[in-house]
Amino acid sequence: MSIFLLAGFALLLGAFAFALWKGDVAERIGGSLNLAAGLFALAVHPLLDKDLQPVALLVVDAGLAIGLLFLAIRFASLWLGAAMLLQAVQFGLHAYYMVMELPHDLNYARINNIDTTGINLFIIIGTVMSWRRRNAAQRAAKAAEAVAQAASGG
Repeated sequence: MSIFLLAGFALLLGAFAFALWKGDVAERIGGSLNLAAGLFALAVHPLLDKDLQPVALLVVDAGLAIGLLFLAIRFASLWLGAAMLLQAVQFGLHAYYMVMELPHDLNYARINNIDTTGINLFIIIGTVMSWRRRNAAQRAAKAAEAVAQAASGG
């Protein structure tokens, strides 16, 4: 197992855990979908025949893209739109290599890894934005409560 695979898997798990811990519904679902797709992609290589791997990767990419599309429509979030566009690049990459019957080379690996890292980073960015928005709303509510108490003479 390479260090890059381990680092990518750590980032995948970290993004998922952070989204569960501090994210709202969109981040949690997006992180869960991304984790499921990542685990499926990892399982494809040792379990499936070389001829079936590209089709399986294309199917999982399509599933993640559709899931992110539904989330983007439902929650209208910028991070979801960016993650969905990166997933479209991922789908296109797998489709291109499958249709052209090209072996997965260094160029494929680089694009795949950069794209996957970007999707994970957008999940993390979306979680941070959600967390900050919630904290600002809580601070505003506490300030309004303090003003109301002061006005009532409390």
